[in-house]
Amino acid sequence: MKYISGNRYITNRENIIYLDGIEIDEILQSIETPMLVFLEARIRDNIRIFRSVAKKVFKNLSIFYSFKANYLYDICEIIKSENIGAELISLSELGLALKLGFSPNKIIAGGPYLDTNFIEQCVINDIGEIVLYSIRDIEKVNAIAKKHNKVQKLCLRINSQKFDTRLGAKLLEGELSYLKSLKNRSKNIQFKTILSHYSTQMNNVNQFTKNAEILINAYKKLQDSGVEIRNINFGGGFPEAAVMPEAQLEKIFAEIYRALKAQNIDYDKVYFEPGRFIVGDAGMFLAEIVNKTEDRWIFLNIGNHICPKFSRSSLRFYNASKILQAHKFKTSIAGIIPTDQDVLAKNYFFNKDIEIGDKVLITNAGAYTLTFSNRFPYELPPIFLINGLKIKNIFNPRRDHDFSLKPFCA
Repeated sequence: MKYISGNRYITNRENIIYLDGIEIDEILQSIETPMLVFLEARIRDNIRIFRSVAKKVFKNLSIFYSFKANYLYDICEIIKSENIGAELISLSELGLALKLGFSPNKIIAGGPYLDTNFIEQCVINDIGEIVLYSIRDIEKVNAIAKKHNKVQKLCLRINSQKFDTRLGAKLLEGELSYLKSLKNRSKNIQFKTILSHYSTQMNNVNQFTKNAEILINAYKKLQDSGVEIRNINFGGGFPEAAVMPEAQLEKIFAEIYRALKAQNIDYDKVYFEPGRFIVGDAGMFLAEIVNKTEDRWIFLNIGNHICPKFSRSSLRFYNASKILQAHKFKTSIAGIIPTDQDVLAKNYFFNKDIEIGDKVLITNAGAYTLTFSNRFPYELPPIFLINGLKIKNIFNPRRDHDFSLKPFCA
């Protein structure tokens, strides 16, 4: 038995591909391509691995799944059952998290755009922390919390100053002075946490230690300004679990811990926000070659409208119809949007003998593909959830019409 794409739930057994316990041909015989498939067991494994490795290093730990990575109801329901928290950026996500039964104190919510209704629903529902990207939002949150006679805990996002990013507070002298001035007149907010998100698809330990340095410097500046911080949120940025070995994860956590200890940082909890790590390699597309050229360009019946490059996924392509053939011949892969820009991969190592009608397995497609999809004028693909020998249709485009989130009050 061989693992495909480094995923023990996608296997080649005696020349037959299995998705968990189901033969891929059994799926393809009854369901037309394209389709998106998720593996429940892989989601659960990824959560348990992340949690167990982190707990070896950090005694007091909180994990929050980033809903923006994949907000499908059934996927979030699985994650909720594993008893981790939720990280949200929108009112619709908040509605979904509460509907699923996430404990409010295990929810952190906020982003660069905080409208009044979003803040109010967070305050009313006793959400654990509201994440502020701008210090200027403090008074707005304080006023709403005061209106409802509550004290709202806050998390301040710190600007990583990477590639001149505009997200988060830089804690310049003016911002620190403003924080000092707010201390005595903002009685309905309480700063608890600082957050920095350095990048995405981070597999280098140095990227995580650089993020730790940013947070340590921010912690010290805030302490000197009289703002006490008790929790350190290291954000996400982890790649798909299949891309990051467990040993690498252990090394990252150990180096973060070492950085905090070396600077004598006094904290209660550390937070992490894995999204891609949890669901990225649990999702895959099954597509079909609909055209080819003599210079080894193949065209699939999906493209960047539903499998966008903007998702930054570590996509892997396999000819499921000829899985035994060595994938070592450079091939370029395009989609079906009528533009030369719809390229999924260039000079990708694929099998030699390509035929129209061959089925293609695209792995590591579970995170951000739906989030960033713009769909173009094509029907959405059906989505299935596999668990062992069971397969469940969790999205039918003709029945459900749209997998975007419903309004909070729906």
